[in-house]
Amino acid sequence: MKPPSEDLAQLEEVYEDTGDVKPYNIPMVLNDSVENHLEYFKTRGREAFQRWLDRSERYIPVMKDIFREKNLPEDLVYVAMIESGFNPYAVSWAKAVGPWQFMPATGKMYGLKIDWWIDERKDPIKSTKAAAEHLKDLHNLFGSWPLALASYNAGAGKVQRAVLRTRSDDFWDLKASRYIRKETKNYVPKYMAATIIAKNPEAYGFTINRHDPFLFDEIVIEESTDLRLIARCANCTYEEIKELNPEIRRWITPPHFERYILRLPAGKKETFRQNYAAIPIEQKITWERHEVNRGETLAGLAKQYNTTVEAIRDINRLKRNSVTPGKHLLIPKDINAKSPDWDYLTPGQGLRQQQILYRVRRGETLTRIAQKHDVTVADIKGWNKGIGSRVRAGQKIKLVVDIDQI
Repeated sequence: MKPPSEDLAQLEEVYEDTGDVKPYNIPMVLNDSVENHLEYFKTRGREAFQRWLDRSERYIPVMKDIFREKNLPEDLVYVAMIESGFNPYAVSWAKAVGPWQFMPATGKMYGLKIDWWIDERKDPIKSTKAAAEHLKDLHNLFGSWPLALASYNAGAGKVQRAVLRTRSDDFWDLKASRYIRKETKNYVPKYMAATIIAKNPEAYGFTINRHDPFLFDEIVIEESTDLRLIARCANCTYEEIKELNPEIRRWITPPHFERYILRLPAGKKETFRQNYAAIPIEQKITWERHEVNRGETLAGLAKQYNTTVEAIRDINRLKRNSVTPGKHLLIPKDINAKSPDWDYLTPGQGLRQQQILYRVRRGETLTRIAQKHDVTVADIKGWNKGIGSRVRAGQKIKLVVDIDQI
């Protein structure tokens, strides 16, 4: 299937003459490189691009609102399309995370909290606000959206050096040089191709599958609370709570927030308030993060915190009763020395796993990697056909991990 017959520059001229809004609010170029990416998305990349389009329907409206509020081009939302396919749980081999693929240092620079309890890079609203500020800073630095986009991929320093060496502030001159990586050379054409298709998908043979918008109610949680209890009180599922709050890495709201704002499915706020208020205090569970010391056992920890071995093992999804020193566990505490209501703590509830590429670090072995990710060496060998007993630093291997641990 061929792209629409009009040249994009001609399209813009027509819209200027008629006084209507332009179809693109970042200038597009239709050259060989962009057309190659258009062809790829329509053929070999078609299945993936359709998934991106489907997922984008949920997030694009709220993301566009954010870019409008910051007086930035709405079409910047499609950066998230080529970064992650709008997947809040996307993780790169370099440990970039979320729909906008922030590295930890950059995310923190733009105000995103990243710790054992939460990772705001995964939040579609908070991370979009951070991405908007980052893109604004890059555009202020270069005065060009193609160069700003290239910098989003490669880093501002690398693009600045390329500009100096080529003596040009035109991205296409940088692309023709040897001063930026292949990935960055392809990044801007890929973005343009994705934007062209996403704004007119039916013209390229894609279907539009409508999804519910990202709508929700918000409540304030004043004490660390299990998400499964919240789901029960709101008369919804644990999966719905996790989907609306992807930043939460554990099964509870973070304990270091005196007032944590949590999202509920739209229309569930009052149901939650009534049901949660009716739960007796002795039936609520408090939580402790515990770092395992040498010689400690699950039985000893259960006695220390007045809980059970089964509860610790199930909540932390442990496959065996032994624990590794240095590992962090989430421990339920019964501070009232009474029996709390465990019915909502269904083992394995809400378990979602994702395949990632893991880069082996210096000195690591398969055994150490397996222990670190709570899998077995046999699991790793099953995911990586032909892998030997030894791995080398820098080698990339496939792992299937619980997304709450990413």
